[in-house]
Amino acid sequence: MTFQFGLERLLTDSDRLATLKSARVGLVAHPASVTQDLTHALDALVGAGIYPKCVFGPQHGVRGDKQDNMIESDDYLDPTHGIPVYSLYGHHRRPTPERLAGLDIILFDLQDLGCRIYTYITTLQYFLAAAASTELEIWVLDRPNPAGRGIDGFRLEAGQESFVGAAALPCRYGLTIGELALWMNAQLPQPANLTLIEMRHYSPNTRPSFGWPSELSWVNPSPNASSLNMARSFSGTVLLEGTTLSEGDRKSVV
Repeated sequence: MTFQFGLERLLTDSDRLATLKSARVGLVAHPASVTQDLTHALDALVGAGIYPKCVFGPQHGVRGDKQDNMIESDDYLDPTHGIPVYSLYGHHRRPTPERLAGLDIILFDLQDLGCRIYTYITTLQYFLAAAASTELEIWVLDRPNPAGRGIDGFRLEAGQESFVGAAALPCRYGLTIGELALWMNAQLPQPANLTLIEMRHYSPNTRPSFGWPSELSWVNPSPNASSLNMARSFSGTVLLEGTTLSEGDRKSVV
C-alpha cells in the first residue's frame, strides 16, 4: 500500500483538478509543502496546470528563506512563477478581506508538529474564521502528525489565546492538521466551507513510525525544526522558552 500526502492525492484526482483549473485559487504553503519527491506544492500545482492567483506565506515564508524568528517579512513576487506572495508574518497575521477578494478556493498545505505552541495552526484558524462568512472554500491538504496520536499537557485556558496558542487544545493534541481543521471549524459559530483532502494509507497507530512512513524524507517546516526527533520532543522542549533557559531553538548549526 502506497502512502500519499493530501497534496499528492489532489494531484491525481482529475475531477478536483478540473475544478481548480476553472477556479481562482490561493495557496497557503511553506518549505515542507512538498510531494515525496520534494517538489514544492506551488511548483507541483503549476506543473499540473493550476496557476494560483496568489500564495500566502506563514511565519518563516513560503520557501524557508525567513530564518529570523521575530523579524517580519514583506510581500513579494515569486521569482520562478511571478505570482504574488503575501506575507502572514508582516503587517498582517490574518488574511485580509482585500487579499481574499476574488478567490474561490484556498489550498492550505502546511506541515504541523502536533503541538499547540506553533504558529501554523493559528494561521489555519485565521483562514477558517475569515472564510466562515463568505463563499470562499478552504481545502486542507492533510499531512501526518509527526508526534503521532499521543495527547499530553493541559488545555489552553479561555482568554489566553495568542498567536502561539490558537485554541482550547492540550499542548500535544494527537491530530493531523486536517483533523484539527475539522475540529476548529466545528467550534465556529458559522463554519467555513471546508473540504479535507485526506492522505492515503496513513497509519498513525502503527509502530515504530506512528504514521510517519520510514522512507519519507523530513523537510523542516520551520528553520529549526530540523528532524523527526525534534518534532516529537517539541511539545516538551518548547516549554523552556517560557523560562530564562535556552534549548538552542534560536540558533542554526551550520
